[in-house]
Amino acid sequence: MSEKAYLAIDMGASSGRHVVGRFNGQTLSLEEIYRFENGGVDLAGTLVWDLPALWNHVRAGLRAAGAQLGGSLASIGVDTWGVDFGLLGRGDTLLGNPVHYRDARTNGMLDQAFSIVPRDEIFRHTGLQFMQLNTLYQLLAMRLSRSPLLDVAETLLMVPDLFHWLMTGQKGNEFTQATTSQFYNPLQKGWAIALLKKFDLPTHILGPIVEPGTDLGPLRRGLAAETGLTKARVVLPGTHDTASAVMAVPAASPPGRRPDWCYISLGTWALMGVESPQPVVHDQVLNLNFTNEGGVGGTFRLLKNICGLWLVQECRRVWNLAGRQWNWDDLNRLSAAAKPLEAFINPDAHDFLAPDDMPETIRAFCRRTGQPVPADEGAVLRCALESIAMKFRHVLGMCESLVGGRIETIHIVGGGTKNRQLCQAAADACARRVLAGPIEATATGNLMMQAVAAGDVQSIAEAREVIRRSFALEEYFPRNTAAWDEAYARFLRLVA
Repeated sequence: MSEKAYLAIDMGASSGRHVVGRFNGQTLSLEEIYRFENGGVDLAGTLVWDLPALWNHVRAGLRAAGAQLGGSLASIGVDTWGVDFGLLGRGDTLLGNPVHYRDARTNGMLDQAFSIVPRDEIFRHTGLQFMQLNTLYQLLAMRLSRSPLLDVAETLLMVPDLFHWLMTGQKGNEFTQATTSQFYNPLQKGWAIALLKKFDLPTHILGPIVEPGTDLGPLRRGLAAETGLTKARVVLPGTHDTASAVMAVPAASPPGRRPDWCYISLGTWALMGVESPQPVVHDQVLNLNFTNEGGVGGTFRLLKNICGLWLVQECRRVWNLAGRQWNWDDLNRLSAAAKPLEAFINPDAHDFLAPDDMPETIRAFCRRTGQPVPADEGAVLRCALESIAMKFRHVLGMCESLVGGRIETIHIVGGGTKNRQLCQAAADACARRVLAGPIEATATGNLMMQAVAAGDVQSIAEAREVIRRSFALEEYFPRNTAAWDEAYARFLRLVA
C-alpha cells in the first residue's frame, strides 16, 4: 500500500502532543509535530481544566499538521484522561470549564454515595472500582451542593467528546470513556439509568454511546479552512488514553490459550490489569476493587488504578519551586545513589492524592508508620519508586487470582518506560520478565485504531504485529529477588 498518514491528539494530565503516524503497510513511524503543557488551574478555589487554552493548542497543532501534510492526512483522533466532563446547555452553550478530577469537591463523596445506594449495589450496576474522582461522585457533589448547572444542562460530554464536538459538531459519548464514569452498565451495555435515578441525577444529559473506530465526518468548515485539513476525517480511537495504550501492548497470545501476560500503562497513573473479552462482575472483583473499563474491539480492561509517577512529578515540582531546577536525568541519578529497600509508602493512600508538599508527605508517612525517614531527595525518590514497584507485585497477585493462573510477562507501556529504574524494580519486585515499550503507547494505539477503522489494518491482533515490528522494546529480568521478598513482607503491613 502507499503510505498513509494519521494524526493522534494525545492529551495527558500534564502535557499534550500532536503525533503524526505514517504507515507503509508494514511498519508505523511517529513524528511529534506539536507539544503543549497541561494542568489544573485554580479558578476562585475550584481546580479546573482551561478548556479554551487547550482548544487553542489543539487548533495550533492542527495548523502544524495542515502545513506539513495538507490534504494527504487521512484522519484525526483525540484521546485524554478519563472521568472528567463538560456540560452543554441550550444552544450548545458550554457551561463553564470542566472541573479537574483532583478538585476537593469529591472529598467524602464515597461515604455520601454509600449512604444513598450501598457499595455492592453500585458495583452490580457498573462493575467499576471505587475512586472518589469517578464521574458519578463528581455529579453527586454537584447535586448535593445544589449546583444550578445540573438544572440547565442538556448534554454531558466527556473531555475527548468535547474536543471531537468542537472539531466536527457531532455529539456522542465514546464507549471507552463512558465506562470510566461509574454509571455505565457493562452487562446491559448501556447507561446505568436506574442507578442514576436513585441518586436523583439527570439522565437526559446522556447521549448515544459510540464505538472506537466510528467516523464522525470532516472538520467543521471554518476549522478545515483555518488548518488546511480539508480532506481529513475525524475518527474515534479508544478516547480514554488507557484504552489506546492497551491497544498498543505488543503482546501475542497463542490461539486457544489463556493470555499469560498483563499490562501496566505507566505515566502519572499506573493502570495494571488484563484484557478480557467480556466484563467480569462478581464478588471477588468487588472485594479486590478492580474495575471493568471498556477497551477497543469490544474488550474490557480488568484493571486496578495505582498511583504512578505522580509521586515523582510532584516531588520535582516542589523542589524546582524551591530553586533546584532538576530535570528527569538529575532525579534518576539521585534515586540510583540512594540505599535500596529502606522504607515504603502505600502509593494509593489518600495522603498522596493532592498534597501541597509531596516530599514532606512521603517523609511524614514513613515517620508515622515507624520506618526510617528518607534523609534526602534521593532517598525520597527511591522510596516512591520502590513503593510503586511493590504495589505492582501486590496487584499482580490479584490479577493472577482473577485469571486463575500464572502471569509470565508484564508489558509496561507509555512514557513511564523511560524510567528504567522503575522498570527494573518492577521485574525485581514481581519476579517476572518485564517487556517495556512502546514509549508513545497511547498515541500509537490511537493511530492504529484509525488504521483499523480505515481498513488499512485488518484487526487489533494485526495492529499489535505492526507495533512489534515498528518499535524497539527493552527487556528486564528479576535480580536480587530474596531481598525484595523480605522487603515485600514489610510493605504488606502498610497496605493491609
